[in-house]
Amino acid sequence: MLFNLVFLSVANAPLCGFKICFLLYNLFFCVILFVSLLNFRSNININDVLGNYSLTLIDTLDTLLVLGNVTEFQRAVKLVIDTVSFDKDSTVQVFEANIRILGSLISAHILLTDPKHPFGNVGFEGYDNELLHLAHDLAVRLLPAFENTSTGIPYPRVNLKTGVPPDSINETCTAGAGSLLVEFGILSRLIGDSTFEWVARRAVKALWNLRSNETGLLGNVVNIQTGQWVGKQSGLGAGMDSFYEYLLKSYILFGEKEDYKMFQAAYEISHRGNIMNTWIDSLQAFFPGLQVLNGDVDNAICLHAFYYAIWKRFGALPERYNWQLQAPDVLFYPLRPELVESTYLLYQATKNPFYLHVGMDILQSLEKNAKVRCGYATLHHVVDKSKEDRMESFFLSETCKYLYLLFDEDNPLHRSDNKYIFTTEGHVVPIDKRFREKQWNDLFPCEEGALAERKPKNPPLPSNISNVKTSSLLQPISLHHSPHVRFTSL
Repeated sequence: MLFNLVFLSVANAPLCGFKICFLLYNLFFCVILFVSLLNFRSNININDVLGNYSLTLIDTLDTLLVLGNVTEFQRAVKLVIDTVSFDKDSTVQVFEANIRILGSLISAHILLTDPKHPFGNVGFEGYDNELLHLAHDLAVRLLPAFENTSTGIPYPRVNLKTGVPPDSINETCTAGAGSLLVEFGILSRLIGDSTFEWVARRAVKALWNLRSNETGLLGNVVNIQTGQWVGKQSGLGAGMDSFYEYLLKSYILFGEKEDYKMFQAAYEISHRGNIMNTWIDSLQAFFPGLQVLNGDVDNAICLHAFYYAIWKRFGALPERYNWQLQAPDVLFYPLRPELVESTYLLYQATKNPFYLHVGMDILQSLEKNAKVRCGYATLHHVVDKSKEDRMESFFLSETCKYLYLLFDEDNPLHRSDNKYIFTTEGHVVPIDKRFREKQWNDLFPCEEGALAERKPKNPPLPSNISNVKTSSLLQPISLHHSPHVRFTSL
């Protein structure tokens, strides 16, 4: 067994983290080949999340460094350089390609070339910024999503070779369209090309300007041509979550005061409104972690306890939970990281050993309920614990990473003089003064006027890319109600 089912004391907790590491090493080449988790047969079904571009291999690059295996990290980087190409007739989700692929390439490149060597000298002879070039190539192929939209809000999907598919819909979710700023912003500042940050900022501003005059809330689905809200439900979960997350993280990374003003307003507004329904979704479990980053630790502790109480009941977090009926509405659990992430950040903020107990509980639940022959599988049903033949890449890039870091007090990320932040996909990026030295307007001077009307200073000229246009323990709490978990109407 990879995990010892006897309870580990805090003193033995790093051993627990090592076993997570061992899990990752054993699964690494299994998952990149899309092997069936349940029966070892080939499992090569491709969808617009997988993208047909070695998703799991790329998404887990920095996890290998966090777990301390420089050799495997270097081998994986070389494998990406030698085998990955985005010149594919493949339609992908812009949001997923950005957070899983673009973010990981940028993170791995920065860690490879960081002169401070937080993980030791992980570079290797012959590396010539290939990961950064791949990131730029992918970002250019995503740019058509921002063209031909009346609002500047991007289409949800693009074909990597031909651009926006002719049958594309004009509807997208707020999180999908408004959660590109961290990755696109870092890329722009690394290569000195304003285009990527400009289109991402334009989309964020466009969404923000569509908020309700009455409530100040944003909806969760918008028509990118008319600017009308198609989904008039507002909340902190699916379709909305990372929009709020990236307002704060963009401010932390780039020091843009306007980003924090938007976040502060959104944070205050999120506590108001009329409750529309009686359920919460599992993605909302990220929010205590965001509250920690914003310095609101007391409220984060209360909200985290709410989600952990649900986990204790099922040994997993159902995708949707009806707090009035105290039963799941949507029964599956795809090994999501949000509760683990918030647990880790709360432990870092408080050093309360309660959160080590929470992490151990989560770890044992995964071992008991999700372990299969070739990895860890999505739970199809959190009550009967039946499984689906799928393990999402975020289990390795986020869930395992946060669990490992929770128990590894001596990890370089914790001991380094540098400060780091995690993207919404859990990729490690430094809070680097080179990203904060100048404000957006000083870094990339633009024409006067509203951001949505400005033109990028340095549009890319990818002539080598065909067919792509650029332009203390807590007492139990009631599950009946939490004032900070709500969906509201506009």
